[in-house]
Amino acid sequence: MESYVTIEGTVEEIIFSNEANGYTVCDIKVDKDTITAVGYMPFVSAGETLKLSGKWVNHPDYGEQLKVEMYEKVLPKTTDDIERYLSSGIIKGVGPATARKIVDRFGEDALDIIQYNPERLSEIKGISLDKAIAIGQAFDEQRELRSVVMFFQQYGISPTYAAKIYKVFGENTINEIKTNPYRLADEVFGIGFKKADRIAMNLGIDPVSIYRIRSGIKYVLSQAAGAGHTYLPDEDLKKHASELLNVRLESIDDAMASLLLDKSVCVEREESFNRVYLSSFYNAEIGVSRRLAELSMVDFSGNLDGFEERIERIQKEEGIALADMQVTAIREALTGGVLVITGGPGTGKTTIIKSIIKLLSHEGYEIALAAPTGRAAKRMSEATGHEAKTIHRLLEIGYMGEETELVFLKNEENQLEADAVIIDEMSMVDVLLMNHLLKAIRPGTRLILVGDADQLPSVGAGNVLKDIIASKVIKTVRLTEIFRQAEESMITVNAHRINRGEYPFLNKKEKDFFFLPRNNADDILRTIVDLCIRRLPKTYGYDPMKHIQVLTPTRKGTVGVTNLNIELQKALNPPSKDKNEKIFRDYIFREGDKVMQIKNNYNLRWKKSSDPDIDGVGVFNGDAGIILKINNEEEFIEVLFEDDRVVEYDYSILDEIEPAFAVTVHKSQGSEFPVVIIPLYPGPQILMTRNLLYTAITRAKNLVILVGQESTLRDMINNERETLRYSGLKDKLENIFLGPQGVMDMLGHTRNIP
Repeated sequence: MESYVTIEGTVEEIIFSNEANGYTVCDIKVDKDTITAVGYMPFVSAGETLKLSGKWVNHPDYGEQLKVEMYEKVLPKTTDDIERYLSSGIIKGVGPATARKIVDRFGEDALDIIQYNPERLSEIKGISLDKAIAIGQAFDEQRELRSVVMFFQQYGISPTYAAKIYKVFGENTINEIKTNPYRLADEVFGIGFKKADRIAMNLGIDPVSIYRIRSGIKYVLSQAAGAGHTYLPDEDLKKHASELLNVRLESIDDAMASLLLDKSVCVEREESFNRVYLSSFYNAEIGVSRRLAELSMVDFSGNLDGFEERIERIQKEEGIALADMQVTAIREALTGGVLVITGGPGTGKTTIIKSIIKLLSHEGYEIALAAPTGRAAKRMSEATGHEAKTIHRLLEIGYMGEETELVFLKNEENQLEADAVIIDEMSMVDVLLMNHLLKAIRPGTRLILVGDADQLPSVGAGNVLKDIIASKVIKTVRLTEIFRQAEESMITVNAHRINRGEYPFLNKKEKDFFFLPRNNADDILRTIVDLCIRRLPKTYGYDPMKHIQVLTPTRKGTVGVTNLNIELQKALNPPSKDKNEKIFRDYIFREGDKVMQIKNNYNLRWKKSSDPDIDGVGVFNGDAGIILKINNEEEFIEVLFEDDRVVEYDYSILDEIEPAFAVTVHKSQGSEFPVVIIPLYPGPQILMTRNLLYTAITRAKNLVILVGQESTLRDMINNERETLRYSGLKDKLENIFLGPQGVMDMLGHTRNIP
């Protein structure tokens, strides 16, 4: 017969613990007896003292157990218990060695010292004052966090996510969430609407509450933005929202009116449907179109004096012969306010950029160069011989006020000093980043946008480069001629052939483009691993960690990114007693692993490994690096990124990095690798497309190796499908230039600047 009891005891051993939901089986020592307790007890460690309430039950296999319904942690009292408690790792920064020092110094008063006088810990050799204060803060946070974890675990929210929620809402977390649980979906990365909705239902929130429906609508729009859309047609939005919320369309209309009233969403009326935007994306499209129009109105035609002579001088100095279209692009860059230069590999984009820089620098103009990612900026610097920054760095991302709000310090109030701004890899720039960039550019500044419009679109929402080109209102030079030097590369030749829908040349002797036929996924996997660990290093001297990158179209399956990373890690960075590890989800992070940041985090702090006095904030989607250190005692992973930045990842944000022995083609945008290996095996048609294959091939500098089925190669070349993106920038640009008023009436007459 079940009986309800409350007992107090010390955790002897954790028999089982599910990190995802906190379900735990443990042995508890109560006086001289040992009992088994089972239930949801997240963050419980051996050595801790617990007060448990629950019912005795008889398990058919394991006998009598206490089924825990409620629990709380009680601070230990004896020195042995205190040392064991501190050694458990429950307090960040304190491991077994530090625990022993603290108890040796302060005895039974150790926990009181940590709680009320943590600065005294600095009396112990090896503990600085800063670390002492940090231990005290961690102790306080751990107590507050414990109640937050216990609140959320009943709703299936893991301890890891409970810690993230606590970081957002602080000591008022529980009250804030009880008042409006849907804030979880809006403000905490990784907590979706459905989890927030489940909590709301348990808290008794009405299913037809306008707060629920408002949050559901915003969730549908944010999911669409994650797929690249800046808006959804109203009928699509209502359909998805109705299915998600299981409410009538009338309720959605009421919530839409409320969202419109407080400007959370914006509606743009079209002839046959309405476009519904989250306000941030609507305002970004408006801002981009208006600022591009304003910048494009400037006329620098006075700069053409002696143009032919200057072009001749550059050609002699550089030892080059510019093609007619390159000269046209340079002329347009000198005379117009905004210019787009687009073309595939080997079409001379870099030569044009270098010539523009030389001509403008000779006239004394200040020029700023930037690209969306650190890798792309580094490539731009190497190609031009001039410093290029990431767009985020150019805009000086930083804190305002008391380090509480991250913003771009370069904005409409504090604009860039440059006379000309050149942006490379424009296909990667999403509409939000483009809006921030244009805010920081002064009227009268030249803007030159360079990119390959046939690449995959940006990971973020919008279709900026393609929309600007498609609008036909911004001057665009499209480069199509492949230059003689580039024609020697099969990578370049085949990239253009694939882009035209033609079959590539394969396995020409002494060339840089190879196809290795393999019939099944297991053979493809084995071949890729062998190429990385044996054939390429032995034949060409390539370092698999530095020079070789596997790019795959898919995430799932034998040759998807998840499995490839597990198998490549086994081969390239196997377990070692000298390498610390951290299990996270289905992957074991290991010191020496290649990893990649998978979302923009503007708050992450970094230091330069070569000079720790140089620091900053911001790590961005696609940044790649190597794990230097895994510290399981203080619970962080240290990553060295390619641009010499060192970042510490607290275990609560490990979902922001992924292994990168293999990455998806989408994640490789803007990067260049000496060697690219691409598995070719059937997958979803939406992924196995021509422009994805084209993008993957153009990431290689020296060598491309395709491994797999020839039929898959042909299918991808024949699959012209491009994923639909709802984006209104093209129409807004056309309306500004060509609408009833037109750009001349809106912005005044063209300004002539000598």
